[in-house]
Amino acid sequence: MSLLQIKNLKVSIEGKKILKGVSLTVPPGKIHALMGPNGSGKSTLASVVMGHPSYQIDGGTIFFGGKNIKKLPAEDRAKLGLFLSFQYPAEIAGLSIEHFLRTAYNNIYPRAKLRPLEFHKLCMEKVNELKVRKDLAGRYLNAGFSGGEKKKLEILQLAVLRPRLALLDETDSGLDIDALKSVAQGVKKVKDKKMGVLIITHYFRILKHIVPDQVHIMIDGKIVKTGSRKLASEVERRGYDWLKNKADKS
Repeated sequence: MSLLQIKNLKVSIEGKKILKGVSLTVPPGKIHALMGPNGSGKSTLASVVMGHPSYQIDGGTIFFGGKNIKKLPAEDRAKLGLFLSFQYPAEIAGLSIEHFLRTAYNNIYPRAKLRPLEFHKLCMEKVNELKVRKDLAGRYLNAGFSGGEKKKLEILQLAVLRPRLALLDETDSGLDIDALKSVAQGVKKVKDKKMGVLIITHYFRILKHIVPDQVHIMIDGKIVKTGSRKLASEVERRGYDWLKNKADKS
């Protein structure tokens, strides 16, 4: 069974059509990449799967773990095991990362509810595993963070919350090569045989470090081609223009 199954999804916002019949599946334990130029609808797809209320679903279905989640609020989707790393994570001064993570963890796993000292131990285990700076968890959520620190924090969240499916929206955005390698290594450490991953990106460079099982190309709200990692390499060489005719004809 596919972990995530999207069929003929059509989405608009304020009357503007964004997704125009997207079908996509991600099995458990597999890494899929969704590539495409700016404005093609990639981030919209991630937001809709996660339950962003600003988008209007005009047609199609979204199943997660065999359950129709189209009408579920975002918090219920998170409890089912969906996780979205943001392209532009919010900064919240006054909210410590550890308190934020413990609150999220205890809501997702109410039967395994952890007290502050118990959670601190778990958090430090993940910090050490990912080789993140130990003072990170005591800082305020993304406040004053560099782009690389924000992305590393999202991987720490991924490690602590252990979702069934990770939607990584442009995790490579704004990272230098060292930070990119660090984030990629973190994703590979966190992922297990049950966790599905959908990496959303413009570029091939992160796929040099995280090898996808399948690559999907989205242009103008439609997936126009699906293939192996070689497809991403071809896009790196040729750009997206050669695929735009497929989008116009579909």
